[in-house]
Amino acid sequence: MITEEVLKDIFKPNNLKWRTAITKVEPNRLLTRGHLQEDLIGNISFGEMVYLLVKGNLPSKKEAKMLEAVLVSFCDHGVTPPSTQSTRLMASAGSPMHACMAGGLLAFGKNHAGAIEESMRFLQEGIQRTISDMDINGVAQNMVDEFLKKGQKIPGFGHRYHDEDPRAPRLLEVAQENDCLGRHCELAHAIEDLLYENKGIRMNIDGANAGILSDLGFDWRLGSGMFMIGRLPGLMAHAHEEISRETPFRKIFQAEEIYYDGKEGEL
Repeated sequence: MITEEVLKDIFKPNNLKWRTAITKVEPNRLLTRGHLQEDLIGNISFGEMVYLLVKGNLPSKKEAKMLEAVLVSFCDHGVTPPSTQSTRLMASAGSPMHACMAGGLLAFGKNHAGAIEESMRFLQEGIQRTISDMDINGVAQNMVDEFLKKGQKIPGFGHRYHDEDPRAPRLLEVAQENDCLGRHCELAHAIEDLLYENKGIRMNIDGANAGILSDLGFDWRLGSGMFMIGRLPGLMAHAHEEISRETPFRKIFQAEEIYYDGKEGEL
C-alpha cells in the first residue's frame, strides 16, 4: 500500500530533477561534455560531435575519420528498403518532411536495420568468451557451430542482394589505414573465413560496422541509433525526390493486381 509518507518521498523536489552529463544550458552559455558549443562550431566535424555526445570525449583524428566512414556507409541503399519506401509513400501522400523522415525511421525493426545491433552484441559477447575461454579462432568456431546447428543466420554475414557486399571490405581497409582494427574485427574475420569456407558466405556492411564500432568502444545497444544517424540524410533525399519529381499519391499496385482471398459477404 502506498502511504502518504511514501508519496511525499516520491515527489520530493530532488526526485523530480532531470540529471544529465551531456549538455549544461545557462543564459548565454551552452556547455556540451565540458566544451563550449561556440568552440565546437566550425572546429569539429559532425562525426566528431556524434562521438563526443555519445562517448563523452572527443575522438582522435583517426577515430574521427573512421566514424565518418561508418556513417557514410549507412547513407542509402536505393528504394529497396522498407524504410525508404515508407518515406516515399508518406511524401507522395502529402505528409510534411519531418513526418516522412519519422515514418522512415519507424520502419526500422528486427528485419530491417536490426542486424547491426545484433551483430555488435554477437561480437562483443564473443570477445568476452575469449577472456575466460579460448583464443579467437576457437571462439569463432564454437559460435559458428552453435548457429549452424540451430539453422540460424549469423547477424552481419550474407546479404539478401549482394553476393559480396562492396562496402564491407572498403570499411575494413579504412579501419586498417586508421589503426582501428581490433579484436572484434579480428573475430568477425575469423567467422567470415569459416562461413566462406563452408557456405560461401561473406561479411556484409553490418558485420564490418559491428566490428569497427565495437572496436571504437561503442556499446551494442547504440547500434541501431548509429545506423539511423547515417541513414537519415538518405531518407530526406528520397522524400524530397518524391515530392519534387513524382506525381502525388503513388500506387504500388494497380487495382487489378490486388487479389482478394477473404470471405465474400453473406446475408
